[in-house]
Amino acid sequence: MTARVLHVPYIDQSVRYPTGCESVSAVMLLRFLGMEITVDEFIGRYLEKKAMTERDGRFYGPNPRECFCGSPYDADSFGCYAPVICKALEKALTESAGEGRYAVVDETGTPTERLLRDYIDEGLPVLYWACIDMREPIVGPTWNLYETGEEFTWISNEHCMLLVGYDGEAYYFNDPFENHGLICYPRTVVENRHAAQYDMAVGIKIGE
Repeated sequence: MTARVLHVPYIDQSVRYPTGCESVSAVMLLRFLGMEITVDEFIGRYLEKKAMTERDGRFYGPNPRECFCGSPYDADSFGCYAPVICKALEKALTESAGEGRYAVVDETGTPTERLLRDYIDEGLPVLYWACIDMREPIVGPTWNLYETGEEFTWISNEHCMLLVGYDGEAYYFNDPFENHGLICYPRTVVENRHAAQYDMAVGIKIGE
C-alpha cells in the first residue's frame, strides 16, 4: 500500500505547553484549515480550564469531559477529553468563519479505518487520543470531581496527536511531544493505545 500522508503545519509542545497536547494538536488542525491562530490564543480564548485543588487531604478536580484539568502550561497538570476540544474548536471556528462553514464532529468510538476513509482520504487530518510514545497506559491518579464528589480515575500517559496519514503497516501523526514532528507508529500498537484512552477522536468537516 502506498503511503498517504497529509502535509500539515507542525507545532512543538515541549518548550511552552508541557501538558498542552490537545490544544497544540487542535491549532495544527485549525492552521491546516487556514485559520491564523496561535496556541496561546486557543488556550486563552476558547479552552475551558479549571485548577486542581487539595482540601482536607483529598485531591479535587474537574471532569476532563467538561474542561481541561489544570493548565496546559503546567507540567503537573493533566489534560482533557474530546468534548472539551470539540467545544473549543466550535467557538474558534464560529468566531473565525461564522456558522455553518465547518462542522466539528466528536468521533469517539469510530474505528480508525473509518477515520482514514472519512477524513484522511478526503484530505482532512483528525485529532486522535492515544498514549505518549505509545507507552503502556497507567491507571491513576484519582481525584474527586468538584461537581459531584464522585471519584474519577485518570488514565496516565494520555496524549493527543494529529492523525495525518497511513500506509499498510503504520499510522502517521504530527506528534507534538518532545518535537517528534511527523512520525509513524505500528497500526496494532496505535489501536491498542487509542482504545486505552476511550477511542477518542475529533474531526472537522467542511460544509458545502
